[in-house]
Amino acid sequence: MLLREVGGDRYLPIWIGPGEATAIAFAQQGMTPVRPLTHDLFKDVLEALGQQLTEVRISDLREGVFYAELVFSGGVEVSARPSDAIALALRTGTPIYGSEEVLAEAGIAIPDEQEDEVEKFREFLDQVSPEDFGGQQ
Repeated sequence: MLLREVGGDRYLPIWIGPGEATAIAFAQQGMTPVRPLTHDLFKDVLEALGQQLTEVRISDLREGVFYAELVFSGGVEVSARPSDAIALALRTGTPIYGSEEVLAEAGIAIPDEQEDEVEKFREFLDQVSPEDFGGQQ
């Protein structure tokens, strides 16, 4: 997963598994499965309970592992994996923020002149599927 800083030139690469990538891709492409996936179910439960996810924060990086926080209306915060938090944020239209500390530690600056290379990488990511990488049988 590659997150881009708004108003800056840093990108935040976060490695995720194929299942998580599929959940994010479904949301990006507006695909609705016949039966709700976990993130769709979570969104439906939030709506049924009248709760709102107000923001997602990529909050920490410890020993190479990223951490995220789900922030709900009323100020309640729940720890989450970044991939789950982003999959839910995409389904609910919730903004995603990266802490300055995380961006400073793991962000990669890509100047505008290299933007076309990033776009090529994004096109590759849009067309690749988990099956392309093989898997354990």
